[in-house]
Amino acid sequence: MLVHAGLRSIGRIIGGPDALLEATRDVVGPAGTILGYTDWQDQDDFEAFPERRDDIPPFDPLTSRATRDNGFWPELLRTTPGALRSGNPGASMAALGGRAGWFTADHALDYGYGRSSPLGKLVEADGKTMLIGCPCDKMTLLHHAEHLADYFPKRIKRYESPLLIDGTPTWRWFEEFDTSNSPDGLPEDYFTTVVEEFFAAGNGRRGTIGAAPSILVRAQEMVPFAVRWLEEKLPKPAS
Repeated sequence: MLVHAGLRSIGRIIGGPDALLEATRDVVGPAGTILGYTDWQDQDDFEAFPERRDDIPPFDPLTSRATRDNGFWPELLRTTPGALRSGNPGASMAALGGRAGWFTADHALDYGYGRSSPLGKLVEADGKTMLIGCPCDKMTLLHHAEHLADYFPKRIKRYESPLLIDGTPTWRWFEEFDTSNSPDGLPEDYFTTVVEEFFAAGNGRRGTIGAAPSILVRAQEMVPFAVRWLEEKLPKPAS
């Protein structure tokens, strides 16, 4: 289960965020796996201050911090004993539980939201994604739908990041469909529309966790719905 959590929206938790994590682990059971979208804080810093290139430490899945933009939850998950993290810096995921190794292994360095990514594996495993007190436009799973959908134009982003390879910092160019901006012709918050239409069609579950409005969807239902939505709204590539 891929979890996004706006912790403040839940209200006061006895035991703090760790108690929420333990409760989530209880729900999925010892064979289940919890995922969190970590991304990478230093990549954000490098893009903001490219002149400080030489000061950027290389990405290391074991030690590199999750981006602050995703809140405290991914960093909590990443630093919990037993957690693993995938190797694509910008698309990296932390995983904790029975199949953490499988989810984080062999994450493609280019096009890191595709089939050979933790998101692709979430669909393959018939997993779910849950948003706890987060707006619907934070549903990272929909980046996988953007990758799969056949529409034009698909903007491609190329960027450079340093990796730690065999103990040596090595700069590498990456290529990815642009997930930072919505496709041409769609508003920036179009994920919200997709999710709300998904629920209007009778899919998914809504409820509250503490004081936080929360949603739960199956990846095998959400992704095909979003792919169809995108392909209906956007132009087809030229044949």
